[in-house]
Amino acid sequence: MIITEKEFLEFMDANGFLYERLEHPAVFTCAEADLHHAGVEAVSTKNLFLCDKKARRFFLAVTTCEKTVKLDELTSQLGVAHLRFGSEENLMRLLGVTRGSVTMMGLANDSEHAVELWIDDEIWRGEQFLCHPLVNTATLILSKAELQRFFALTGHAPKFFKE
Repeated sequence: MIITEKEFLEFMDANGFLYERLEHPAVFTCAEADLHHAGVEAVSTKNLFLCDKKARRFFLAVTTCEKTVKLDELTSQLGVAHLRFGSEENLMRLLGVTRGSVTMMGLANDSEHAVELWIDDEIWRGEQFLCHPLVNTATLILSKAELQRFFALTGHAPKFFKE
């Protein structure tokens, strides 16, 4: 499992990914993060680690910081009867991150493909995306093409939902 940002960036470099890295103080909300990348033309992502009622299926739902995700409306699109936030234990076990650092980049640790990736189809129209590199003290700027390559490498084909 990749735990540190250094290990993650080594993984990215070893696989030839192109990205820009912005360092900043720890951020725990989208509003805090926005203060550190003002003016960057990229989608600021909000990542929700979710599971079904019995914690048998896990989901990473990605939207933009400006949107509020209504879990009761998302359930039918994801094909479950009930959604809730996944536990800190499952978050660390499956994605190798803690709350406040949830990121699509954590899928590099999901070698069992236990987490389904769901992206808001509206934000997928963007060309650049902001993602934490497993920690909330830095942000990566990645192009859509690089994200698609990352998803292919990790075996996480995105599915799309409408918010």
